[in-house]
Amino acid sequence: MSRRWQWLVLAGGLSFLWLPIVVLMVYSFNESRLVTVWAGFSTRWYGELFRDRQLIEAAWLSLRVAVLSASSALVLGTMAAVALTRYGPFRGRAVFGALLTAPLVMPEIITGLSLLLLFVALSPFVARGMLTLWIAHTTFATAYVTVVVATRLAEFDRTLEEAALDLGATPFRTFRDVTLPVIAPALLSAWLLAFTLSIDDLVISSFVTGPGASTLPIVIFSSVRLGVSPKVNALATLLVLAIVLGAVASWLAMRRASTRYRAVVVAGPK
Repeated sequence: MSRRWQWLVLAGGLSFLWLPIVVLMVYSFNESRLVTVWAGFSTRWYGELFRDRQLIEAAWLSLRVAVLSASSALVLGTMAAVALTRYGPFRGRAVFGALLTAPLVMPEIITGLSLLLLFVALSPFVARGMLTLWIAHTTFATAYVTVVVATRLAEFDRTLEEAALDLGATPFRTFRDVTLPVIAPALLSAWLLAFTLSIDDLVISSFVTGPGASTLPIVIFSSVRLGVSPKVNALATLLVLAIVLGAVASWLAMRRASTRYRAVVVAGPK
């Protein structure tokens, strides 16, 4: 394939992915109430957005649930990945791995319905709301974290850990000072993936949420039945900008950490 065709294929792929988002961002500055009719540049819908208490509360709830569930899934998924890759064969290992990866292929409606039945049975003790959203999102996000981290651990050079152990480091210190810095990019990628899946989820959230705990996807889905409001475009634009800034900051942090780690390896232990 010639270089020209490569550039055309790349441009076509990027346009397919990003052109709808760019159009959405452009129309967030539209004066008209109709999202498909351009009536001039205006920022009025951003002001309307910050005056919409329902959207702001839903966005804040989604962010809190996403951060909590992504962090919980990162801890649980990393522990599961270490168990699968660092320990030898143990009784029930195949079943354990199958149960961990089941949410990857299981339809969301089945997961949501099963969690709903669980929370209904626990209703005298657990009220449906932010807590049940946190548990549900952690449940399916842990599977994705486990796959990402386990893949990185499987490619990890075990001689680095063995060298640290031979030099007198404890297993905990070896994991903290050697393993974690090396797999840090995978951990960050897994956390971002879990965060994105949580903040984007609609099906499972609609099953496990309760009164007064509507996430942003639920509120948007309920409102678009009456027509898309330009406020949704403004909110989506702010979310896209926040995600882009977060991705850039994460890339810079990983690059700095990688450079510092290489410098320590070259200089040797003090």
